[in-house]
Amino acid sequence: MNITLRQLEVFLAVIDTQSTTRGAEKLSLSQSAVSSALADLENQLGVQLFERAGKRLIVNENARLLFPRAQALLEQAQELENLFSDGRSILKIGASTTIGNYLLPAVISRYREKFPGIQLELRVANSADIAEAVANFEVDIGFIEGPCHRMELESQLWRQDELLLFCAATHPLAGKTVSAEQLAQCQWILREAGSGTREVVEQLLLPQLHHFNLVMELGNSEAIKHAVSHSQTVSCLSRAVIAEQLESGRLATLQLQGMNNIVRPLYLIRHKQKHLSRSLKVFLDVEQQVKQYNYSPSA
Repeated sequence: MNITLRQLEVFLAVIDTQSTTRGAEKLSLSQSAVSSALADLENQLGVQLFERAGKRLIVNENARLLFPRAQALLEQAQELENLFSDGRSILKIGASTTIGNYLLPAVISRYREKFPGIQLELRVANSADIAEAVANFEVDIGFIEGPCHRMELESQLWRQDELLLFCAATHPLAGKTVSAEQLAQCQWILREAGSGTREVVEQLLLPQLHHFNLVMELGNSEAIKHAVSHSQTVSCLSRAVIAEQLESGRLATLQLQGMNNIVRPLYLIRHKQKHLSRSLKVFLDVEQQVKQYNYSPSA
């Protein structure tokens, strides 16, 4: 068997574009060259990788099985080239909003200081979207708020994060311990559905409040804390998000009677069939160093 890296590159391009024509454009090859390489690959493997429906190519189970292995081989080949050239590796990280905006910047800064030759791309979205990106191999690794139950992904506990109930410093309940009835009557601003923060808030608070008087949903934690600071509303976000406003006195916390601190786990996820590249191993090593020396569960 003489499978070539070019055949695997063609295979991945066709999967990405769902067309030999667009795959050829992506690789700057002729359409006939792409079709020939794909046919040779199928002949050598002895299986059909796509179902043909007119001009459309539909991925079948054989292609899904080959995909992560082909991608891993090409990544390893790229690593070999980077060892002996000025080529720059690209590491793609996905992170939920809170993690990407408040917890990962210190890691990324340290990583870039130590390894300036490795390009890093950070995608920030809600936890559901990041899990989807990891599952589709769009990012190398993901950091999310809350557990992930997708069978194709490997999940491990990363950190613990404290969530705080808060309001404007001028709110009548600022700094007080309140009953579930009082909190249920408050006007709430919450993150959007699909957010890890929203999921935890609903799991832990909704059983006690029975309902939220929800007046606004926002897809950005920055927008929420500023909206709360200028209104008579309440919300719940990570301590890391509102630490500066608490210190300046613009925001204040409130405590639900009978409830201890709200602590949630944060998770690191990656595809079970994802090749652990050298650049990714280095990033995880740096992340562990930063976590060990700079992270506090209450920060």
